[in-house]
Amino acid sequence: MSGEHALFTAALGLTAPWQVRDLTFDAEVGRIDFQVGFAPGSRFACPSCGAADQPVHDTRQRTWQHLHFFEHRAYIHADVPRVRCEHCGRTSQVAVPWARPGSGFSQLLEAMVVALAQQMPVRAVARHVGLGDDAVWRTLHHYVDTARAAEDYSDVTAIGVDETAARRGHHYITLFHDLETGRLLFACPGRDQQTVGHFVADLRAHGGAPEQVTAACTDMSRAYIAGLGRHLPQAAITFDAFHVVQLANTAVDEVRRQEVKREPALKHTRWAWLQDPRQQKLGRITQLHHLSRRRLETARAWRLKEALRDFYRSQSGRKEAESLLTAWYRWARRSRLAPFKRLALTVRAHWDGILNAFDSRLTNGRVEGLNAHIQAAKARARGYRTTRNLITMAYLVGAKLSQLPAAPHTPTSGARAA
Repeated sequence: MSGEHALFTAALGLTAPWQVRDLTFDAEVGRIDFQVGFAPGSRFACPSCGAADQPVHDTRQRTWQHLHFFEHRAYIHADVPRVRCEHCGRTSQVAVPWARPGSGFSQLLEAMVVALAQQMPVRAVARHVGLGDDAVWRTLHHYVDTARAAEDYSDVTAIGVDETAARRGHHYITLFHDLETGRLLFACPGRDQQTVGHFVADLRAHGGAPEQVTAACTDMSRAYIAGLGRHLPQAAITFDAFHVVQLANTAVDEVRRQEVKREPALKHTRWAWLQDPRQQKLGRITQLHHLSRRRLETARAWRLKEALRDFYRSQSGRKEAESLLTAWYRWARRSRLAPFKRLALTVRAHWDGILNAFDSRLTNGRVEGLNAHIQAAKARARGYRTTRNLITMAYLVGAKLSQLPAAPHTPTSGARAA
């Protein structure tokens, strides 16, 4: 083997009996082709039964696209051996060490695709590595599915449940998270109670025990409440503070929209009433200060909403929290504000789940954070063509999968391990 061939054999991460036998470079088309072969007289293990030291029966020509060499596209060509096993009698093609079976791309190229897709839209990844969008998605589906199959959920005891929009037209996926580790456990289309059943089946498939799930944090969706009661009856439900305050925000906005018809000063003030005052800029705080001093129904609604937010900020135990919630409930019922009178009844109907927050201290904050990452990825990609693509991306950015291929800049090529 020449020095040049030895250099590229090392660059491709090949080990005996594989080596680069020849290479051609076409500067005009920007392409380099490596002809890879095995040493004469080499013997291989049977792919079917594993019997070692089987002779080569024949070979088949195969080609794989590889990572670019500098700005040039690179391809690996090899006569792949088939062995006829003396033990099982089968004739089988040997797996090459630089690519997974059935793939037309090297493992290093696929590892690059996976690494880039966690940060870039798939279309941009496809352009960067010189593949089509569909090829990139097939690669992502394979590695995400394979990595998920190896995940262990045996220690899951507390889950968060939420939905996120898949695409326009009321299409959603439901997300189940491990609230202890902050990882996405499962995602599936829909937002009905059957999604909880699908999650429980997946939990069992990954070594988890549904009876060990003793806490669940969710919004006040009837479907999720029913699904948790049916499939995880031992899980104490905590209603997420974010969603409870969100209901109060909705009530405030309903009051404002009714009152703005007779109070022009309320025009263009929607976000002043809805945002957390601690996160508002000085100009909006000043506007809110002046408006809140007027005898406006919206100002009274805002004070009710902020009192509910303060209720969650308190570091009370459950007993003290129940006293605070009782006082808020009575205030809301006497408020003469129809949206808040209805909200008070909703709070009463979900009383225990709201107070459970002061025992479990569970929150879907991490869930909401992951939802934001998923929606940001979807926005960068300008949407995904299928729900499966969205779910795969959700796992890729939020499941903390430990078995994804290492990025190509680390010396962990499958070729070197073979």
